[in-house]
Amino acid sequence: MPPPEFFHQGELVGVLTTQPLGRALDYKAPEGGCHLGAFVEVPLGPRKVLGVVWGAGQGDYDLSKVRSVIRVLDAAPMREELRSFLSRAAAYTLTPMPAMLRLATRAPGLGDPPSMRKIYRRGTAEPDRMTDARRRVLATLADYGDLSFTLKELAEMAGVTSSVIKGLVAQDAVIEQDSPRDVPFARMDPTLPSKELTADQAAASALLAKGVASETYATTLLRGVTGSGKTEVYLEAVAAALKAGRQALVLLPEIALTEQFLHRIAARFGTKPAEWHSGATMTERRRIWRMVGQGNAQVVIGARSALFLPFQNLGLIVVDEEHDTSYKQEEGVLYNARDMAVLRASICGAQVVLASATPSLESWANAEAGKYTRVELTSRFGPAVMPKMGAIDMRAEGLPSDKWVSPTLRAEVDKRLERGEQAMLFINRRGYAPVTLCRACGHQIGCDDCDARMVEHRFLKRLVCHQCGESKPMPEACPSCDATGKLAAVGPGVERLGEEAAALWPDARVATLSSDMYGSARALKAEIAGIAEGAADIIIGTQLVAKGHNFPNLTLVGVIDADLGLMGSDLRAAERTFQLMRQVAGRAGRAETPGTALLQTYQPDHPVIRAILAGDEEGFWKAEAGERRQAGVPPYGRMAGIILSGPDVAAAFDAGNQLARQDGPLRAVGAKVYGPAPAPIARVRGRHRVRLLVKADKSAPLQDALAKWVGQLRLKGDLRIAVDIDPQSFY
Repeated sequence: MPPPEFFHQGELVGVLTTQPLGRALDYKAPEGGCHLGAFVEVPLGPRKVLGVVWGAGQGDYDLSKVRSVIRVLDAAPMREELRSFLSRAAAYTLTPMPAMLRLATRAPGLGDPPSMRKIYRRGTAEPDRMTDARRRVLATLADYGDLSFTLKELAEMAGVTSSVIKGLVAQDAVIEQDSPRDVPFARMDPTLPSKELTADQAAASALLAKGVASETYATTLLRGVTGSGKTEVYLEAVAAALKAGRQALVLLPEIALTEQFLHRIAARFGTKPAEWHSGATMTERRRIWRMVGQGNAQVVIGARSALFLPFQNLGLIVVDEEHDTSYKQEEGVLYNARDMAVLRASICGAQVVLASATPSLESWANAEAGKYTRVELTSRFGPAVMPKMGAIDMRAEGLPSDKWVSPTLRAEVDKRLERGEQAMLFINRRGYAPVTLCRACGHQIGCDDCDARMVEHRFLKRLVCHQCGESKPMPEACPSCDATGKLAAVGPGVERLGEEAAALWPDARVATLSSDMYGSARALKAEIAGIAEGAADIIIGTQLVAKGHNFPNLTLVGVIDADLGLMGSDLRAAERTFQLMRQVAGRAGRAETPGTALLQTYQPDHPVIRAILAGDEEGFWKAEAGERRQAGVPPYGRMAGIILSGPDVAAAFDAGNQLARQDGPLRAVGAKVYGPAPAPIARVRGRHRVRLLVKADKSAPLQDALAKWVGQLRLKGDLRIAVDIDPQSFY
């Protein structure tokens, strides 16, 4: 029987709080009553805490001691759709409900009355004299009609100082007035003209728009080569949602990508959308949270946590670069935003668009199985063509062990510099798990018992497999060719590569792009914009440069170590290498000039390298899918990671061994336990980490079995446990 939609004063209500108590608590409805889903303030011991009316009270507590709800907050009640999403997400990820509720209330001062700020509008008077700066201010106000600006916003958009605006206020040409801070976002206009679309873009746009107009759930995999114009296609799906009076959410993997994207949205719909990520101010986060709940924010561009905003009428979720690993939350609540987007859309009858040039194998498999519709964009937009691909066999280059740019690649860079073009050198150092490689024969030391590379633990002087826990001493000689003194952890850091480039090309302008080298997202954006305008001759880049940046004069991409991700310590190593190399190669030749991508490799005959060079994406996915299916691992099997952590490594191992022995609930559903073993990152913030891995058939009821299994363990002292359903990394 469903709970009532409204509770009268004094009736028992169950209130779920954000405190780690595990269940809803009974309270009495306040004076005036409260709706199901209402955001409330309740007493908890001596404190006042935030909560949501989750249903009727249990009545299993001494009624004389039940306290009343203090007040109902001035916010739209949480819709049944969002409550259902939080409950189902919690059940899937084995997360306590209070932790899920915290994700849905990540805005400060939700119960505070609206604060005020100064806003500026066009006045009735004309200034006594007109200057260029004043004219720009008045033109900006005229262009945006009734839209109000803060002083900072108006100054930035008009390109003037704040004193110019203040001078116009003094003459009544601009009006300054107080306004609530939580104001609605400007309405977007979906009827504004879009960019001219190619035939396959137009066909894809029509299909997506038709899906949105149906107001039913479906997921579409939008796959297109780098530079094919996927963004313009899914913006037409956003337009369809707006025309239907529904809201749209676009998830992006990197804050560094948002600025360029925001301008594209504003150009298409006449104004910028709401922007939700860690770089937004607390005041803006509160405004977005409240306006989304009231339907006064039509489009949200955000990071993965935007999935938990209280949308009033969500009709479309776009997950751009859906394969990106940053969509997996690796701390706190462990969830994959791509999968949660599909779950939320299925509950509220929305469409999902998963966009990528190199989809995840999970999405590819769902499309192959007919669960997702697949839409292809096969050609680059405009005059650009896909780059030529080539491999440099490092075994024949005779490179000294302390150098990383081969003579062949150096010669190719020289040609670009002579022609006034840009070259990029790419290195993606997977810092926690370097490959141990023989420089004589190219052999990578792998585990004898499973398909994973061995990882050097220098303080142990041992090689350890982080998949099964097997370890062995660090050998003096290569196990394959017996060469001594040739074993090395592959890959320089990006800064070391920058130094080598500066020495090789002393007259060139070398720019190093790595997110940890810039103090702010704004500084990073400015550097990227400068490079795009020609401020550098050679770009040294990490994974950051593979995503969404357009460098028109870039005609050569050299991948310093294409082998670095191969035979990785997780089952997705080949997939991620393939995705990353294809994405990086796509940076070359974005404008009129054709590009070239060269991969330095010690394994030119490796199936992944050959698939990259051939551009045989379907062949790669089918081969990778076949291997995963045979091994019974995702997406054709189920896995879960268990991390035990604490200040005492022995206590963590004892708990892990206890779990491994008491595996009855898992055996009952046909699941197997591997470990415990040291986690690849064995210590974080002073806490030792021990890992177990659970593997089961695709159809196994794994969550219930895991809950019973883990529930047997009584954690002692400062020991903690985390359960990671569908782990993306094995750190």
